[in-house]
Amino acid sequence: MIEWHCKAFAELTVHELYMILQQRAAVFVVEQTCPYLDSDGADPQAIHLWATEGIQLVGYARVFIGTSTTGYSRIGRVLTTANGRGRGIGREVMRRAIELCHTHAPTLPIRLSAQVYLHDFYASFGFMDISAEYLEDGIPHIDMELQQ
Repeated sequence: MIEWHCKAFAELTVHELYMILQQRAAVFVVEQTCPYLDSDGADPQAIHLWATEGIQLVGYARVFIGTSTTGYSRIGRVLTTANGRGRGIGREVMRRAIELCHTHAPTLPIRLSAQVYLHDFYASFGFMDISAEYLEDGIPHIDMELQQ
């Protein structure tokens, strides 16, 4: 049974934070063979949304709620673990992340930096390209935005 969790950084337990960081490293650093610093200093400003099955994290997204200063909300670090793939968990992570942005900043667009191979996945939610393709940590990306 999938359980959903949503917490600000200060509300995370040490165990939850460890589980999140462990799975982000497993997917983004190990699986994608992309050595980069995942702990980028932005986690304290984010809302962390994740799914667990038993004691295992199976899906995750980091959400930044927009303000009048930023002009948009942002979704990042979206992942589904190997044992969670092919079951619609990634789609549900995105649906919930978008809903979170709509609830807290209903008039602001939502942006994300998509790995190009996932372009059609994000486009299926209504995200549109707002940049040319570029390399980030050696992986092709494109910036996308969902208008409210």
